[in-house]
Amino acid sequence: MPTIARSVIRVAAGAALLGLALLGVATPAAAQPAAAQPAAAQPDIEVHRAAAERLIAAALRDSAAYARLTQLVDRHGNRPSGSARLERAIDWIVAELERDGFDDVHTEPVRVAHWVRGAESATLLTPRVAALPMLGLGRSVGTPPNGITAPALVVRDFAELRRRASEARGRIVVYNHPFDTTANPFVAYSQAVQYRAYGVDSAAALGAVGVLIRSVTPHSLRTPHTGGLSYADTARRVPRIPGAAITVEDAEMLQRLQDRGERLTVRVTMGARTLPDAPSRNVIAELRGSERPDEVVVIGGHIDSWDVGQGAVDDAGGSVVAWEALRLIKQLGRPKRTVRLVLWTNEELGLSGALAYRDAHRAALANHVLAMESDNGVFAPSGLLFSGAEGGLPLVRRIASLLHGVGVDSVALSGPEADVWALNDRGVPTIAINTDPSRYFWYHHTDADTADKLDPREMARCVAVMAVIANTVANMDGRLHGPTPASP
Repeated sequence: MPTIARSVIRVAAGAALLGLALLGVATPAAAQPAAAQPAAAQPDIEVHRAAAERLIAAALRDSAAYARLTQLVDRHGNRPSGSARLERAIDWIVAELERDGFDDVHTEPVRVAHWVRGAESATLLTPRVAALPMLGLGRSVGTPPNGITAPALVVRDFAELRRRASEARGRIVVYNHPFDTTANPFVAYSQAVQYRAYGVDSAAALGAVGVLIRSVTPHSLRTPHTGGLSYADTARRVPRIPGAAITVEDAEMLQRLQDRGERLTVRVTMGARTLPDAPSRNVIAELRGSERPDEVVVIGGHIDSWDVGQGAVDDAGGSVVAWEALRLIKQLGRPKRTVRLVLWTNEELGLSGALAYRDAHRAALANHVLAMESDNGVFAPSGLLFSGAEGGLPLVRRIASLLHGVGVDSVALSGPEADVWALNDRGVPTIAINTDPSRYFWYHHTDADTADKLDPREMARCVAVMAVIANTVANMDGRLHGPTPASP
């Protein structure tokens, strides 16, 4: 995994960043494969083809998943960690899961970060007055009530900031780092998100009074993108300064003005504040296994979102796909192993839901036979991404052969998504759906993250993929081999 690895994953939290690993960037878990599974132990997958075809047909029959998604996000909107909206959404989900007739529907307590945006604005004052659409970055401190007014210094990257260190004192540093549109979007994101994660400390160390970053996206209609930042200097050797995101268009405008020799003055006002950690919950529902109930296949997504848009792409869509997959498996019949739906809380601001699930179920992790999360957008699926022993790839490829009818035709060894990382780190194999990445970062963490950005047919195909994999692994003889667990 690149140098931004785990600390940034916890800041950016999200599939988006862990999508790096999903695309083949090495992770600690993927770099330590366990012994290959003996060929003699390979189960017969063909016996599961009829069940797979029934699940695919059921998933593609209608738009049930999309209908439930719209009901969730239209009724409850976005669901930021620590908010009453998130807790009301969880209450509604629990009631609906009970109505669906699943086993052991319950919640498990989690303490979560509670950051509140407050009123905010950014304004260019010289060489002309212009409003700059902006979104404060999660965990940012606020400004004084009257804001911060200061000259701006625009830099392309950390190297330029170092070269111009003497100019940074007393200024608002603007990071205008472009998103590489020639690279895979998740790889490009990993490069650009460093400025969101670490930009505040790097600028504050040189005496800057605030930071504005170019939104981390390949496509903009003057839409700012939020996300988490990190005050990594816990020793507080540098002050904590406010950080916010502006649009691609405005970052480029400021760059042009500076390049022409214009003096830039900007005022930033932010009411952001971090409140004490708040109580929240992971949501659990399952189909109890008929023969090996203590062996568990986990499927899920994260139910929290940022406080903009509807949080439909990130990640109500993934949560509902897993929910619908469990519903279709229930219609098919009780599996041999338990299939458990987990909707994690607080993925966006620290993964505390994922860590709480790991800790609450630590004694049973050896019997977690697979974990799947959908958090890279439920766009068109094209393959599977496996994090486990390299010798398990042939078995995953045979499982994938059941999915050719929904466009899945590749399997790769890679790293886990965000909420299942903590399980993978303890030796649980994971599979993710490799979905079309081309539009994910258009909407990611913006007001444009709304239900209409998802296609009901593509979402249904993702339901089919998750249902077939979960049902097959829950019923097959033998099991996948996970990575070598990390040291406690």
